[in-house]
Amino acid sequence: MKYLLVGLGNIGPEYANTRHNIGFMVLDYLAKKHDATFDSGRHAFVTEIKSKGKSFTLVKPTTYMNLSGKAVSHWLSILKIPANQMLVITDDLALPYGKLRMRSKGSAGGHNGLKHIEETLGTTEYPRLRFGVDAKFSKGRQVDYVLSPFNPDEQIELPTLIEKAADMSLSFGTIGLERTMNFYNTK
Repeated sequence: MKYLLVGLGNIGPEYANTRHNIGFMVLDYLAKKHDATFDSGRHAFVTEIKSKGKSFTLVKPTTYMNLSGKAVSHWLSILKIPANQMLVITDDLALPYGKLRMRSKGSAGGHNGLKHIEETLGTTEYPRLRFGVDAKFSKGRQVDYVLSPFNPDEQIELPTLIEKAADMSLSFGTIGLERTMNFYNTK
């Protein structure tokens, strides 16, 4: 069984450790843990890992956040993976910092990366893992907030949260969406 893990983010050093790039950070952690290296592919940096007999293709779109659907559509098509075997990992302003929530479907919730994926695929029915980054910004400063690094207090817990998000991502493929949600979403 093959799975596609898509971590949303923006390419370039200026975005590397920002809240908006948490999807990239989770996939970087998984790649490092499995001694995998990302290669340049069409619309994305791509690598493959295996866990518990399952194959996971990790995709970090190079299209920038607002055009993430181009990479998602391409890799789903090339790998012949149905959307329900894809997990999109993204930041979420509506969740408190560090809250991880997996869902089988849902709205974009104002997230431009998710909006473009939904427009491109023509559906909101694909699994996603939302990583809470909180919404501690003043009116009109949302973009500055998501494109800023995690603050020193958040950075203390960040490695543990990234590891948990990575574990949830692999669990999605190895034990299934429902069991993963039942196990992790309640914590």
